[in-house]
Amino acid sequence: MKALVYQGPGVKQWMEVPMPQVLNSGDVIVRIDTTTICGTDLHILKGDVPAVQVGRILGHEGVGTISETGTGVKDFAVGDRVIISCIKSCGHCVNCRTSLPSHCLGAEGAPGIGWIFGHLIDGTQAEYVRVPYADNSLHKLPDGVTDVQAVMLSDILPTGFEIGVLSGQVKPGDVVAVIGAGPVGLAAMMTAGLCGAATVIAIDVDHGRLEQAKAFGATDTVVSGASNWKEQVLALTDGAGVDVAIEAVGVPETFEMALDAVRPGGHVANVGVHGKAVELHLEELWIRNISITMGLVNANTTPMLLKLVASNKIPAERFATHFFPLDQMMEAYETFSNAATTKALKVVISRVD
Repeated sequence: MKALVYQGPGVKQWMEVPMPQVLNSGDVIVRIDTTTICGTDLHILKGDVPAVQVGRILGHEGVGTISETGTGVKDFAVGDRVIISCIKSCGHCVNCRTSLPSHCLGAEGAPGIGWIFGHLIDGTQAEYVRVPYADNSLHKLPDGVTDVQAVMLSDILPTGFEIGVLSGQVKPGDVVAVIGAGPVGLAAMMTAGLCGAATVIAIDVDHGRLEQAKAFGATDTVVSGASNWKEQVLALTDGAGVDVAIEAVGVPETFEMALDAVRPGGHVANVGVHGKAVELHLEELWIRNISITMGLVNANTTPMLLKLVASNKIPAERFATHFFPLDQMMEAYETFSNAATTKALKVVISRVD
């Protein structure tokens, strides 16, 4: 089969690799029908995730059809259409049983690390993938949900909702600022209304992304490069700052913007993947009574979000801007990597029968 293989920082290759095999009784093999590319994949290619070894098949988002099951799989069968969650869950360890599968202690990949696809085991940017702990790590697709909609539930929608909206404790009537109008930031904007946000301010340097944000739930937009960006944000509040600031970029400057924008007693929810240290001025922050959260998605909300997508309450298909067949994976990466020029949000890469 063909797959997208990491060959070291800055180097990737679409190449022939061995077919995955069932290794444990709880495994299934999934034929990938649709996959996509995440900003985290770009971090890997930059060398920001040293745990990813040369030879690893990349990708942690996917929708497919089960082609083989292990003897211990109870809830799925050959032919089932499934969403592959970006997070493994053994279903038995203390972390999985306390709704923290992002730190699943199952031995697959490494104990304590829930994100394994395209990281510690081979991922989904391939024709086939092995999925361990299948009964707890897959979601069966209902009729009427398309592959394009479903692939957004592998990672970005639960990440934006859980680590941005829920961790940020958004409540009815809140003013929420989302810094970064990339796919995960847009997912936070799209789902902030589920918790009653009254105002959602999209903040980004890219004017095109800000225009796109209006279709994802943003009520207001602010250009982050403007010298008076903070004054513009404060003007949309009572002058004290936003109730919740969601950081969805992953660089020191945007994290500092979130701290500047939030009101006393407010919440900063860091969603961005940071590759550099961020200076935290506790000598100034301690007196402001703010909370700061961060983390890796658990994907506990995926079943609920899937129901909302199925009932047309969440238009997940809006994230898809560019479409490629699977054998044009390299072209898809080129488009996604140059999003400022191509206006790409999520590139959808699908099997062609």
